[in-house]
Amino acid sequence: MSTLTARGRRDTIESRRPRAARRAARIKESLVGWGFLGPNLVLMATFLFLPILWALQLSFQETKGFGTPQWVGWDNYVRLITDPVFWQSMWNTIVFTVLTVPIDLAAGLGLAVLLNSVLPARGVFRTVIVLPMVISGVASGMIAMILFYESSGLINKILSALGLSPVAWQSQGAPAMISVVIVAIWLRVGFNMIIYLAGLQSISPELYEAARIDGASKWQQFRSVTVPLVGPSTFFLLIMNVIASFQVFDLIFVMTGGGPGNSTSVLVTYAYRNGFQIREQGYGAAIGIVILLITLVFTFVQWKTSRTRDLVE
Repeated sequence: MSTLTARGRRDTIESRRPRAARRAARIKESLVGWGFLGPNLVLMATFLFLPILWALQLSFQETKGFGTPQWVGWDNYVRLITDPVFWQSMWNTIVFTVLTVPIDLAAGLGLAVLLNSVLPARGVFRTVIVLPMVISGVASGMIAMILFYESSGLINKILSALGLSPVAWQSQGAPAMISVVIVAIWLRVGFNMIIYLAGLQSISPELYEAARIDGASKWQQFRSVTVPLVGPSTFFLLIMNVIASFQVFDLIFVMTGGGPGNSTSVLVTYAYRNGFQIREQGYGAAIGIVILLITLVFTFVQWKTSRTRDLVE
């Protein structure tokens, strides 16, 4: 009886050893994972989450940057509702987004399809299109100023040489917004092209061959094969482009400064004006929180819509 009991105990101990080894392996794997994530989490907490919390606290205060801040509660947010310049900046941001995002997506996909085909000097064309990505927004704005300067800009000189009237790029609202939109599209289209190229190169050529056998034209192949299969790339680029449009600052700040007459003022430039020029930092922080909420809501809605569509299909 004692022999059987001892054997049972040994069997129990032996069965527990692999379980303990697996538990130790899982703990070790988790520690390794947290070791890789730890530095990134520390950086995100220091430079992202803590500043957001500080801005949220600041948005409930009235401060000029000097002295003790005064707690005003929701006053800064109530002021937003009755501020006509805020609503004009909101409208300008929406117009800028509506004009740039679809064109950027369409142009990026078109260029990706073109440069993914058998085209001479594809590498050269890809480099030229991607080159604006490595230029800072301030430098790009300075280049754009040379092109769109109203009195002696290159574009107006060309128009005058052709016998056409020069365009008031800085003194009229619509031309000023158009100039900013053109430069923004030029800066972003390379990034869109790269992401779409990666998506296109993951599509199996057999799908296009099957479509050709079924008699599909080039346009039908593009519409029925290419566009659906680059859907994840489109979803990613849509989110990134909308966020970039709602956060655009340096380009507009250099080219127009939000003028003329706030016609190109967007939410970020208006927040900067209040926070650093007028020094109403609490009000500027409130505008920043509104920008954050808008981008979060759009990203959440787009993510839910895309996931529901994928589940249905």
